Amino acid sequence: MDKTVFKRIETKYLLNDIQYMALCERIRHMARVDEYGESTILNIYFDTSDFRLIRTSLDKPHYKEKLRLRSYGIPSDETKSFIEIKKKYDGVVYKRRITAPYATSLDYLYNGQPLKERSQISKEIDYFINYYQGLQPAMAISYDRIAMIGTTDPELRITFDTNIRWRCDHLDLKYGNVGQDILLPGQHLMEIKIAGAMSTELASILSELHIYPISFSKYGRGYQMMVEQRQHMIPYSQKIRTA
Repeated sequence: MDKTVFKRIETKYLLNDIQYMALCERIRHMARVDEYGESTILNIYFDTSDFRLIRTSLDKPHYKEKLRLRSYGIPSDETKSFIEIKKKYDGVVYKRRITAPYATSLDYLYNGQPLKERSQISKEIDYFINYYQGLQPAMAISYDRIAMIGTTDPELRITFDTNIRWRCDHLDLKYGNVGQDILLPGQHLMEIKIAGAMSTELASILSELHIYPISFSKYGRGYQMMVEQRQHMIPYSQKIRTA
């Protein structure tokens, strides 16, 4: 059965190729590639017309939340998809999600068609959509991921993401991992997801390899790149008038 509720601490790191290869060698005894191996993760984030949710998130409040539609690989209408609310409060990430065929998820999120299968989490998603009036598909974020799980600690999850891309057009997961690159060539975004404190051994390895935590939001970076590009498109005369 798919897990529907997650609570964990997620820390992000940006690695170059040398750090990535060295780290993979050093953690071979404590983590292994999980049953999914390497996968392509496709997301559509929902926001208001003025991008209220991501603008709030980038201000780094104590509490923030997002709504997204996710699939693993390019979906067909019947492919299992995930509608997720992701919340972060005081550094702890809470994720609640429901599953539905991709076509059903589209009808619900794009056309307002009620879901036939009801649950406590589906009610929370209904509330989220009603609270943020005018939610609409805002941005697609996609990437290739290698996911690892702890060999002795099943609560340890380590993921490595590459080919992270964003786009604001063709907001359908059937287009796959296409869009504008967020990372530079040779960069890997790592996330370490744990239920409690990081082990002393893993913390020491990261320190020895000069791998340090960063603040990084894929949707946030995509939004910032979109805003920068739109600003460059404003005619110079208009910039003077609006300055």
